[in-house]
Amino acid sequence: MANFNKCILAGNLCRDPELRYTPKGIAVCQVGLAINRTWTDDSGQKKEEVCFVDATAFGRTAENIGQYMKKGRPMLIEGRLRTESWDDKQTGQKRSKLSVIIDSCQFLGTAADTGAAPAARTQRSPAAAAAMAAAYVAGDGPREDDDGPVPF
Repeated sequence: MANFNKCILAGNLCRDPELRYTPKGIAVCQVGLAINRTWTDDSGQKKEEVCFVDATAFGRTAENIGQYMKKGRPMLIEGRLRTESWDDKQTGQKRSKLSVIIDSCQFLGTAADTGAAPAARTQRSPAAAAAMAAAYVAGDGPREDDDGPVPF
């Protein structure tokens, strides 16, 4: 039988990331993600529910999350589910929960939100794009994808 364990979640961090290092120097970052769902019920009332998910990242991904993310900031994570089990110290009962092991993540929002350097702009202003299009139509200018003469 085939097995598949993959999840993609987007939400807001519900607490600041907890970054620590193992004795071997591997970065480990634990985060909590709040995922909101809103809908309208049969009577027309707006309803909302929140799902809280714990997630863990390792290595460079963990360091980036610890450096740039804070409580309330949006993030998309991609990873796999893992069951964590432990004995409750107070009651002695066996406890378990599902969590996500983060394989990759994307910081959502703006660079100002995360404190990261702004990404290089690759889009032209509307005026520059219009000027380039007019020059191309008139035959005066190079096309944007023109790499020079064709070698054959």
